[in-house]
Amino acid sequence: MTASTDPSAARTEPPEDYRLLVPRDWFRIDLTLDRWRSQLKTFVDQQAVKRSMSAEARQSLWSTLRNTAESGASHGSLELFLKSETTTVVSTPATLLVSLLPMPGDLYAAPRDFASTLAERKGDKAEVAVISLPAGETIRVTTATTIDLYVQVPGEMGYLLLAFSVPISGIKSPMGELCEAIAHSVRWL
Repeated sequence: MTASTDPSAARTEPPEDYRLLVPRDWFRIDLTLDRWRSQLKTFVDQQAVKRSMSAEARQSLWSTLRNTAESGASHGSLELFLKSETTTVVSTPATLLVSLLPMPGDLYAAPRDFASTLAERKGDKAEVAVISLPAGETIRVTTATTIDLYVQVPGEMGYLLLAFSVPISGIKSPMGELCEAIAHSVRWL
């Protein structure tokens, strides 16, 4: 099936899967498999070598990323992508956590209603808007360093959440623009 770029021509039947284009230099961890810890360890080991990290910095990076992955996996996240923003500074990388938020039947909330709920929950801490992406109507929630995009799953099945964190450069940067481009690549299969 060829994906349409016209949101008004969106599909109405539930998809079998999604496709997301992420640059090759982002490290992918499949959170649906038991081996995600070893995948995460590989990333941390690579960063430690590239940056000549101390054992303490390495452990801190491992702990931070492990907590993110564990929390995501326990809440149904599917994938975690990691991208170092710097080559010399020891820091938390930019991340993309992909999750499925099922909302079957009466639990389903239309994008505008869901956006209203998210705006109430976030208060003045974030900007909330409903936008159109090629994959469909999407709720965009932003702070200075995060972009959360709730992409409506066709067939009123729920939302695919793309949770980006850009801790070093913030969302108003080339990395933030890249995150937006990644979100625009979502297609339903």
